[in-house]
Formats: sequence, C-alpha cells, structure tokens
Amino acid sequence: MTTVDTPVSADPGRSPVKGWFAVLAVTLGIFSLMTSELLPVGLLTPVGTALDVSEGTAGLMVTVPGLVAAVAAPLVTVATGRIDRRIVLAVLIGLVGAANLASAFATSFAVVLVARFLIGISVGGFWSIAGGIALRLVPEKHVPRATAVIFGGVETASVLGVPTGTMIGDLSGWRTAFAAVGILGLVSLACMLFLMPKVPAEQTITFADLPKVWKGNAGVRAGIAITFLVITGHFLAYTFVRPILQDDGIDDNMIGALLLTFGVAGICGNFIAGALIAKRLRQTVVGISVVLTAAMVLVALVDTNIVTAGALMILWGLGYGAVPVTFQTWILDAAPDATEAASSLYVSTFNLSIALGALFGGFAVDGIGTVSVLWIGAALAILTLLVVNGARRTAAASAK
Repeated sequence: MTTVDTPVSADPGRSPVKGWFAVLAVTLGIFSLMTSELLPVGLLTPVGTALDVSEGTAGLMVTVPGLVAAVAAPLVTVATGRIDRRIVLAVLIGLVGAANLASAFATSFAVVLVARFLIGISVGGFWSIAGGIALRLVPEKHVPRATAVIFGGVETASVLGVPTGTMIGDLSGWRTAFAAVGILGLVSLACMLFLMPKVPAEQTITFADLPKVWKGNAGVRAGIAITFLVITGHFLAYTFVRPILQDDGIDDNMIGALLLTFGVAGICGNFIAGALIAKRLRQTVVGISVVLTAAMVLVALVDTNIVTAGALMILWGLGYGAVPVTFQTWILDAAPDATEAASSLYVSTFNLSIALGALFGGFAVDGIGTVSVLWIGAALAILTLLVVNGARRTAAASAK
C-alpha cells in the first residue's frame, strides 16, 4: 500500500517491538469493527426468521451502521480532536463489544437496530482515526508496513470475517455469532488498554477542510465516485447472497463454506492488487470493475450447483478483495497534502455506500425479486469505467 509522509512521527527512541504490539492491537480492533458491520450479510435469513421480519427488512442491519458510520467518520474525528487517541479508540471498540452482545440477547428487531446504530458510530470514528495512527506508534522507517497491516484489518474483515461468522451461525445459531464478535470486541479493548501507549492528540481536521479537498482535487472526486459506484453495487448484491444462493438450490449448510471460499479468494485478490497498484493503479481499478460485473452477471445467468457456485464466488472474491487497498491508494495518491481530510471523505463514502447498497437491495428484493440485485449491482460496477476514463482525460489535460 502507498503511504504518505507527514511531519509528525513516533518518538524515534520508542521500542519497535512495543510499537508493533500496539499496531496489532489496532488491527485487531479494526478487524472486530468491520466484521461487526458486515456480520449480518451471512445471517439475514436466520435473524429475519427468528425476529419475524422479511429479508429486505433484515437488510437494515447493514444499512443502519453504514449510514451512521458515514456521518460519524468526520464528526467523531473532529469532535475528539483534543482527546488521547488511545482513549478514543478504546471507548469505540468497547462500545462495539457491548452492542454485539446486546444483539445476541435481543428479543426484538428494534433492539438489534439500536445496537447496530451504536456500531455505526464506532466504525466511522475508529476507522478514520486508526487509518493514520501508525505514524504515532512505530519509528518512521516502519510506518509504511504498519499502515498496511492496519488497513489489512479492514480487508481481512471484509473477506474472512463474514464467512467465519456465517459458519459459526450455521453451527451454533446467529446469536452465538453475534456473541462471538462481541467477545472479540472486548478482547480488542483489553489489548488496546494494555498494549497501546498514550497517543496525545495533535493535529486534526476541521469541518472546513472537507469541502476544500473535495472542491479543489479532481482526483479525490474521481476516487469518491469510484468508491460509491463499486461499493454500492457490490453490497446491493452481496448483502443478499445467502437468499440468492438458496434460490439457486444451494443447500443452506453449504453457504458458509461458499462465503469462506469468497474470503480466501479475496485475500488473493488483495495481494494481486498490492503487486499491481504501484505502477498500474488505473488499470487495476478497471480490472476490479470488469471482474465484479462479470461475477454478478454470471451468478444471475448460470444455473449453479455447488461447483459452479464455488467458482463464481472465487471470481467475485478476487474482484472485491482488491478493492480496499486499491481505492485507499487512489485517495492517498490524489491528496498527498491532505490525507486526513481525504481519508475521512473516503471512509464516509465507503460506509454510506454499504448502507445504500443494503437499503436499495432490500427494496429490490422485496419489490422486484432476489435476482434483480445482481443486475443492478453489475450496472453500477461497470459505470466505474466511465469515471476512470474521465479521470484519465482530466489528468492528461492537466499535464499539458
């Protein structure tokens, strides 16, 4: 992953070993957060059945935290600008643990939605702050690698957290899956308190910085548009992948394994993208768009069995696994002098897109039919090609 130098760094005399333990604590925290946000994707059907709501309504478990996180990303970052970052991150991850445990014992869907609201606050605030905290934890020469490890928590949660949670839910029930992630959040809290040093607040963004980086940077605008299209399209379809596979005749007990296949392919996609983006960033974005579009269209068209479903989940996972590292790099490359403001916009857009994808996917599932979300998602993903082409022309004109 490309990183950007900033004038503030860790104490050069700080122990690299202690710094790396702190980095791992933050990584575990962000993995817990993102797994919490996306966990309902694999559990919509059992949660909806148990709490007597439709699958479309159950999709609100993804929509609510995504919408809240989109707002919380800049709000929490600005509002906590003078508070020790260790304390802020600890409070946010503790809130996630408690909210997931509340979901595990909920007797109504309303209680679950309140818990999901709290998770949204934590996701938005934690991700925005954690994205640049490596600079404060390890010596400068280790910052690029530490930053990549922290963002790896986002990627790993996206591609492994959901299938693992789904398998736990299939084996022991959806309440057990929520409880497990809740306990993971509390473990993350303990690691943060014991392994992280104090990280006094220094420079932070202000609300005025956000419109400035948006209006004055065409590359950031293109990156935000790409993020919106791809993430909305992906989650519009992927949120409902369980009922989609069930409608195709896939045994319910095999869906967790298929999502795990998706996750393993996603890890591979992450490494492939990581090897390409330094010299072929724009081409990698194009490849992501094409692969995701092809995967969704093929799932809609092919009469799947367990073998073909597995192959298509691999294709889909390869495409999505490449997304976080590629899009984050686009944003950092576009705004090297305003990384906090640009990253805050990126985090907001990413989470808003998750929410909108799940929301409109729910409308489509309830109003049109399950397979419709695949076609709509594919259409949004392929539109990315127009944005990339426009960004290329803008860059070429600026270079003249």
